[in-house]
Amino acid sequence: MTAKDFARRFASNRMALAGLLVILGLFGVSLSAGFLSPGDPDRPDLRARLKPPGSGHLLGTDALGRDVLSRLIWGSRVSLKVGLVSVGLATAIGLFFGALAGFYGGFADGLIMRFCDLMLCFPAMFLVLAVISLLEPSIWNVMAVIGLTSWMGVARLVRAEFISLKNRDFVLAARALGASDARLILRHLLPNALAPVLVSATLGVAGAILLESGLSFLGLGVQPPTATWGVMLADGKDYLSRAWWLSFYPGLAILVTVLSYNLAGEGLRDAIDPRR
Repeated sequence: MTAKDFARRFASNRMALAGLLVILGLFGVSLSAGFLSPGDPDRPDLRARLKPPGSGHLLGTDALGRDVLSRLIWGSRVSLKVGLVSVGLATAIGLFFGALAGFYGGFADGLIMRFCDLMLCFPAMFLVLAVISLLEPSIWNVMAVIGLTSWMGVARLVRAEFISLKNRDFVLAARALGASDARLILRHLLPNALAPVLVSATLGVAGAILLESGLSFLGLGVQPPTATWGVMLADGKDYLSRAWWLSFYPGLAILVTVLSYNLAGEGLRDAIDPRR
């Protein structure tokens, strides 16, 4: 499939295209947070506590008088950073172990896949909670823990692709010409196995953002006063009856972001797979 065919197939899926546009918009907002933010997201103003959405504060203020819109904009940067970095780490680890298992097979395949099975036996949230409770809560620890506990799906995908590709004619021809194992993996097999990995990574970003928000909500993720959507939800849970905007807007941001990544990932899968 050519790039033109792929672009045409993807653009024909309106929901996926809408998801991609929202994702690009979120990237633009996060990169321009310093220009778009109406004020300092961490500066309290006790005289403006719990002000409802209005002309002075478009999305209202929180219990410390901080502007909700400013915190929402800066929180997008943290949430997207956690999603992309953690999924990037998980993808790199999954590519490495999946390539080894699929290419060499035998003992290496059995050892790696049994370790994957062992990791998959634990519910993801409980596994992350168990690991991160032993560490100091911070954005870097959150990204590392999510990445180190979510690579198994990528490894399985890469392994399956390598098993189906390693006996193809172009690989056998390269081996007959004296290509080393590293060259076969990096030059011939890996580029042809990346399509499902790209789809998995796109969907994984949504899961990582949800997981980070849950950890921050529980107080085990990014710590206050840093603005993240999960922290904003935790701050607003005590004011649901008289300050609905404190939980509504960060919850809506999480919903729209996760939905957009899922729609884009589904559209990407449909565009890549010619059988769909």
